[in-house]
Amino acid sequence: MKAATGARARTRAVPLLLAAAVAAALALTGCGTRTAGAGGAEEPPAPSAAPSVDYAAQAAAAVARHDELFPIAARCADTAVAGAEPTRGEPPVDPEARKYAENHAYKQQAELTPRAECRGDAHAARIKAALLGGSGGKGAPHTVEELRAVLTGLGYGFEGGGVYGSGAANVSFVLSVPESGPCVTGRLGPPVSVKAHGMYVEGGCPEPRGGH
Repeated sequence: MKAATGARARTRAVPLLLAAAVAAALALTGCGTRTAGAGGAEEPPAPSAAPSVDYAAQAAAAVARHDELFPIAARCADTAVAGAEPTRGEPPVDPEARKYAENHAYKQQAELTPRAECRGDAHAARIKAALLGGSGGKGAPHTVEELRAVLTGLGYGFEGGGVYGSGAANVSFVLSVPESGPCVTGRLGPPVSVKAHGMYVEGGCPEPRGGH
């Protein structure tokens, strides 16, 4: 009788031990699990896309600032934006001429839009009038220092350009019109010459030196 009672007790104890083991395992598993709402580490937010740059708006703002500095070119706002694409000639057929063209390709200039050409021509005319010195040419500059003073007085700077020459011989300048461009290059002469042009394809307003 006692043996039967002991067997039944052991039989009832087995399920209790199994249940306790399962509960302990679940408790251990739960301790290693963290939820986002319970102070655990959250997933980092997805990076936001970088804002796109509106180059057309930037260019328009630069032109507006230019027109405030130089009212002489405000008339160019009425110049048509669209224009016929310049026709580019075919490369020379003659091998020597083709080689020459390739060796001097670094001197190519970017094409100006109609508005940029209008602004450039307005600045070129303004600068040339100042270099001629008015009636009788009394105020005309003759040296590097005098030329620099005249251009600075007109509101032009020389970042990416400059005034060149020695004494009264071969005095010249190159500059970029503030804010909007284009480039303007000139020489005291004689005769005095001033012209507007696009940047060189290799970059900048000064004519590149060298080649192949």
